[in-house]
Amino acid sequence: MSVTNIHIISPQEAQKMMSETNPHILLDVRTPAEYGQVRIEGAKLIPADELGRRASAELPDKNIPVLVYCHSGARASKAVELLTGMGYDNVLSFGGILDWPYDTVSG
Repeated sequence: MSVTNIHIISPQEAQKMMSETNPHILLDVRTPAEYGQVRIEGAKLIPADELGRRASAELPDKNIPVLVYCHSGARASKAVELLTGMGYDNVLSFGGILDWPYDTVSG
């Protein structure tokens, strides 16, 4: 198995990209229950354990920047590795929502 270079950015860098880069995809790879409790507004939910089979259909443009987060960062890093291996060109992890200092939504 080859090891992919995981691209990790800070929450501040992610926030800047979200405000300046369009189009982009904000991807939450947590569970539906976690997503329902708290999430970053505008995030698309594809749980990490479903990403391999859902990515091609739900993220068809492999050139659009994908900003990935989870709870603490571990699943986001695995998601970056998976998506990069599937041919996505610009996938970045900004860790977990625990470290997100900006607004979130719930419900």
